Amino acid sequence: MTHPLPQLSMPLLNFSADDQGAWPHLLERARIADAAGIDRLVVSDHVVYGENLEAYSKPEVGGVAGGKQPTGPDGLWLEPLTLLSVIAGTTTNVRLGTNILIAALRRPVVLAKTASTLDVLSGGRLDLGVGVGWQREEYVAAGLDFEGRGRLLDHTLEVCQTLWRDQRAAYSSAELSFDTIHMMPKPVLASGVPIWVSGTINQRVISRLSRFGSGWIPWGESAKDLPTSIAAMREGVAKTGRDPSDIGVVSNFALARTDAGALDVARTIEPFPALVESGVTDFRFSMPMATPVGEVTESLGQIVQAFRAAIGRR
Repeated sequence: MTHPLPQLSMPLLNFSADDQGAWPHLLERARIADAAGIDRLVVSDHVVYGENLEAYSKPEVGGVAGGKQPTGPDGLWLEPLTLLSVIAGTTTNVRLGTNILIAALRRPVVLAKTASTLDVLSGGRLDLGVGVGWQREEYVAAGLDFEGRGRLLDHTLEVCQTLWRDQRAAYSSAELSFDTIHMMPKPVLASGVPIWVSGTINQRVISRLSRFGSGWIPWGESAKDLPTSIAAMREGVAKTGRDPSDIGVVSNFALARTDAGALDVARTIEPFPALVESGVTDFRFSMPMATPVGEVTESLGQIVQAFRAAIGRR
């Protein structure tokens, strides 16, 4: 089985606490990242907000202990697949990902069509990072059962993969049944758009990874000790009968700085070889959106060069 090649990814902040009228800076940042050799850009997802934002800090509903939402209920959030479609038209090589898409909020057949279209038009550059989310109000507003969100996500992925894979598709479950359905165009890969599953290590996530996952986006406690979590993930997936060696793994990292505040590339990259050895394949970092364009261009070039040297990649 082929092990995934380590890659370097960067989130784009597709949200803002208030309307600054400056969304074009996202496209400029995307073009700079593409030219610098960043492998993947990822954007996040919220469709609507309720007012109980403290739920984000509750792991029992899918949040993260001590976490805080970056905006209030009236923060501006760009829809991620729409934004990635625009980015696709202004970039050439960089992959386009969601981190994460609350996929069950979309009707599965429409999501399958939207994702396939974007994948084809971008030349096969789409990655769908998916998760169940933490906010009850989004499911309520979509007319969906929050308590059943795990099964809703699995159902969504089942339908998408069926339509992506089969020329004459049929599907039957408690939620939906159809037969002799045709959906074209198919994604570039015969296996469909790659799916990255987000979550902590539990049996539901292990099953989802085994069935659907090209990669894993660790969340909560599972993201704190990646070597241990990766070993547990691989053990769980192997018990389902799947070889886990082809499942990519995300690690988020912060840019190290000198005492004077300058970027310290060597110290930033230093832990990477050991993390690659443990199974990390996708290294993700953020750069403040207020960083001047010239500094972004220079810094990204340095980071990409050092990253590739550190992991032995040209």
